[in-house]
Amino acid sequence: MIIVKPGEKIPTDGIVTAGYSSVDEKLITGESIPVEKNVGSEVIGATINKTGLLRMSATRVGEDTALAQIVHLVEEAQASSAPVQKFADRVVARFVPIVFTVATVSFSAWLYYYAFYLNLPIGEAFSKSFLILLAVLLISCPCALGIATPTAILAGVGKGAEYGVLLRSGEYVEKARKLSTVVFDKTGTLTKGEPSVTDIKAYSGFTEKEVLRFAAIAEKGSEHPLAEAITSHAQKAKVKFTDAESFEALPGRGVRCVAEGKKILLGNRRLMQEENVRIAQFEDGLVKLESEGKTAMLLAVDGEPAGIIAAMDTPKENAAEAIQQLKSMMLEVAMLTGDNEKTAQAIAKQLGITQVIANVLPWQKVDAIKKLQSEGKVVAMVGDGINDAPALAQADIGIAIAAVPTLLKKQVASC
Repeated sequence: MIIVKPGEKIPTDGIVTAGYSSVDEKLITGESIPVEKNVGSEVIGATINKTGLLRMSATRVGEDTALAQIVHLVEEAQASSAPVQKFADRVVARFVPIVFTVATVSFSAWLYYYAFYLNLPIGEAFSKSFLILLAVLLISCPCALGIATPTAILAGVGKGAEYGVLLRSGEYVEKARKLSTVVFDKTGTLTKGEPSVTDIKAYSGFTEKEVLRFAAIAEKGSEHPLAEAITSHAQKAKVKFTDAESFEALPGRGVRCVAEGKKILLGNRRLMQEENVRIAQFEDGLVKLESEGKTAMLLAVDGEPAGIIAAMDTPKENAAEAIQQLKSMMLEVAMLTGDNEKTAQAIAKQLGITQVIANVLPWQKVDAIKKLQSEGKVVAMVGDGINDAPALAQADIGIAIAAVPTLLKKQVASC
């Protein structure tokens, strides 16, 4: 039995036996919004407990945990060679012995010819035959290619470093030329990795500014990522909001508070139904926002439906431009994510991606990459989380997104 406090990392896989909380699982599953956990819910080791106290019983430890399985998949993918690499290894293994055999046979034949047919002194015959042996070896070895190739790769690696691209090996420069498909993870790669407010709808005579202000008051005392998104948006919009006089978090439903003499509710349909708030006028807007993959929160003030605030993990500023540039290079672009289908399709639509594979676990991402490779495609996988590691290792080129300090860029470039 394990107690996991708010902010702590869940140490191993298990089942919640007591308590309620939201758990950030994006590093493992790719889910952008923290997942609510209560009694009976499964939790995964290495994920982060965000808000409440959880008591859990361990069900898998050590090599049996989901994280250990991911590590095993990475090792397995790294150990396996691509078909082209195996072919090259076979050619090299035979090429060198053949060259040495031809050189030795040439040396022996010419030595015999010079010594026995032309009756040259043995020293002179050996010297002439040895020159022929060297000629065969030198001609068979593409020296110019051997010198030019590493020089060109070094130049490419150095140029990449100037732009913050660090290459693990020069072979990826060559592989990149043959790329046909680029597969992106969603959360943290194409998107910011955290929810942001996208829509504010006002009802019953309230203004959007008032809806945002009351929502910010209600969420000021909460540590939930959606709460942080609302308060941050209010601050950016320069909307002033005060502290609530009383605050109560309602697990699985939302929050309830009193401020400025008004009773404020912010949460889901279940909370509004429990508090007898009429939600019929919410329904059309709510359905539309949810169909776009957004998380919608309903606001009621003194029992009156006041508005809806929607949030979602939004695309990075340059993501759409990057996708279009890849398409202009005649590359196929796909998105592979552990997030739900609606959210994935909504993000893909904004970015112009038509091929989307959602609701996939880390080991299923590997299978998706293998399927593309079996179709003869040269695949690059772009990701940023632990859940992407097996797919990054399996792909012909694995591209891990990370922030590289400017100083490090300069140091690497100068090398």
